[in-house]
Amino acid sequence: MNYNFDQEINRMKTACEKWDDLETRFGVNDVLPMWVADMDFKAPPAVIEALKERVEHGIYGYTYRPDSYFEAIIDWVSRRHQWSIKKEWITHSPGVIPALAFLLRSLTEPGDKIIVQSPVYHHFFRVIESQGRTVVNNPLSFKDGRYRMDFADLEAQIDSSVKMLILCSPHNPVGRVWTQEELTRLGEICLKNNILIVSDEIHFDLVYNAYKHVPIASISEALAKQTITCFSPSKTFNIWGVQTSVAIIPNHDLRERYNREINSMAIGWATPFGIAALESAYRFGEEWLDQLIEYLEGNVEFVESYLNTHIPQIKLVDPEGTYLLWLDFRELGFSMEELDQFMLQKARLALNEGHIFGQGGEGFMRMNIACPRTMLEKALLQLEHAVKQLSPTGKSEY
Repeated sequence: MNYNFDQEINRMKTACEKWDDLETRFGVNDVLPMWVADMDFKAPPAVIEALKERVEHGIYGYTYRPDSYFEAIIDWVSRRHQWSIKKEWITHSPGVIPALAFLLRSLTEPGDKIIVQSPVYHHFFRVIESQGRTVVNNPLSFKDGRYRMDFADLEAQIDSSVKMLILCSPHNPVGRVWTQEELTRLGEICLKNNILIVSDEIHFDLVYNAYKHVPIASISEALAKQTITCFSPSKTFNIWGVQTSVAIIPNHDLRERYNREINSMAIGWATPFGIAALESAYRFGEEWLDQLIEYLEGNVEFVESYLNTHIPQIKLVDPEGTYLLWLDFRELGFSMEELDQFMLQKARLALNEGHIFGQGGEGFMRMNIACPRTMLEKALLQLEHAVKQLSPTGKSEY
């Protein structure tokens, strides 16, 4: 079956944060939204049908996670990522960021240091600080247009107060898909220093065909016992709204501590819609996903060609995974505030500002390309027009 990713779907007036809530987030409402990480594509037909069937049943009461739910997760991870996980390792969360909060609360103490690798998903900073823990930044190194982990800096920052490292794999926003060699080196450092690894792998299905995602916990038994892996079908199949994700915790003691935390807040249950969506996505969504990745690769090629031909001042950091592009605007010479205003007031685009992702994000923007190509072309035309209106110095008045 061929799926139509070129179809434009009106999302206005659906309580859609991406399209309906621009005034709250950006202070304007007449800009093209290419920011928050959800797609402008319908979920796979199998997911839609499963949800319809569940709705038509008419009763939406207390719901447990049946064996079929666990089997769908185990089969998917084995098939797509060659990692054999066990049923008892699988725990529930309404989302990956809530899971991070529960893990911080259950596995660390107030004041403990938590390592992140910026520029990185901005909610990492918020969730760490909101739990009374301290952020330690191990910035990525950017050289020759590619990001790498800085292992020397990582080891220099470790002391007895560092208890956890939150890994973003694949990395949001820079688009790296970490190699097994990189992950092994990172794991060796964490094992040597008894640092827990929490690996946010929510984008692990969205990897381009030249690359291969490796779950860090799959590398060795020692790393499996030191790692909690968080993922969800939400990004892969555009079903964030059903609020379902999982944390894979092979270590029995860590799993028990996590489960006590979520049970103490009475949030350990799944919803009937989350169960139906997850099972149908993982059982019947693979062909849809393969075509999605092919379409996204076409979008990446379109953006790269357009920038090189029409707006060479803006550089694309070649993505290896995710549908989020990391664009380098530094050649335009704007300050952080000027770039923010240029995008909104001149280009009429709502992108995620690079500086919100922490150190190293200044001068960059994150663009969501999970949209029909006609929308992407419109955005690039607007951006080209705005850049060409700049003065010879690259600046404009705001």
